[in-house]
Amino acid sequence: MSKLLEGKLALVLGIANKWSLAYAIAQAFAREGATLALSYLGDRQKESIQELSEAWDVAALLPCDVTKDEELAALPESLGKLGRPVDAVVHSLAFANREDLSRPFVETTREGFLLAQNVSAYSLVAVAGATAPLMTQGGSITTLTYLGSTRVIPNYNVMGVAKASLEASVRYLANDLGPQKIRVNAISAGAVKTASMRGIKGSSALLDATPQHAPLRHNTEPAEVGDAAVFLASNLSRGVTGNVLFVDSGIHVMGL
Repeated sequence: MSKLLEGKLALVLGIANKWSLAYAIAQAFAREGATLALSYLGDRQKESIQELSEAWDVAALLPCDVTKDEELAALPESLGKLGRPVDAVVHSLAFANREDLSRPFVETTREGFLLAQNVSAYSLVAVAGATAPLMTQGGSITTLTYLGSTRVIPNYNVMGVAKASLEASVRYLANDLGPQKIRVNAISAGAVKTASMRGIKGSSALLDATPQHAPLRHNTEPAEVGDAAVFLASNLSRGVTGNVLFVDSGIHVMGL
């Protein structure tokens, strides 16, 4: 491509390893000329992300546990020290207790429900609130969602409900932040072999079904998600906000 993000500062939250969608997005951003700020959880993950991002233009590695108010509160100050506006934010964060994914949704505990909502949905609101004041030239906030927000996916359970909340949050944030020229969108990626997907019982069936039934006849590739995120972070998407962009080979249009 042609350095679509050159001169832009992008914060990417949620890189877990080189198979994660956040990694694919950061990689695509770096390819397109963006300077990156990356979040991490704990010293061990910090070291891992340092190794993964050696070839990128990384301005900062920032601790950010979205369940801790003090780390969220420190985010604007840490980013502010970079001395430049934030142009793009990528929120690729989600978590639910494994037992709440494996048992029937009706058996979800109060604690499990609130945990999934806190990490997977409310964190977008909190991150947007922390970073929007730094997006003084407008920009883009992008989050990652999944088809389980609107359709019942076996063993997705409480996470599907959290993703539905996440997508509603995208719409309300788009309205709130639009006057500041900040666009808020979600990418609904198809099934990809990530650590999160492996945590869902029976996920292999989803991976097997997509090449058979999706219009494009192939499973989603992380690079496809990365390129879609580049579009949403670039000026090419300057009129796009409040949307869910499906990057799933078209499986969401099918009736089976």
